[in-house]
Parts: sequence; structure tokens; C-alpha cells
Amino acid sequence: MHALIPSKIRALAHRRMALSALRADSSLSVRLARYNAHMAIVRTLESQGGVL
Repeated sequence: MHALIPSKIRALAHRRMALSALRADSSLSVRLARYNAHMAIVRTLESQGGVL
């Protein structure tokens, strides 16, 4: 059985939000800024450990 790791779940959620941001109906600069913000959170969660 796989254990649920909160940081892994959050990283996955932010990765999905980042991809959603790219498809949003807004300007390119806004979409890119939102994507980068979510991916920065993902990178932080992965660097803290616990995310494979």
C-alpha cells in the first residue's frame, strides 16, 4: 500500500495548477507569471524532500 505524503500531493496539485495557468484565458505575461509561481512552489516542495 502506498502512503499519502502531503508534500507530494501538494506538489502534484501545484503542477496541475501550473498547467492550467498556461491554458487560462488571460494575457501571455499573466499566464507565464502564474505558471512560474506554481512551478517555484513545486521545486521548493521537491527540494525539501519527501517527494519522489
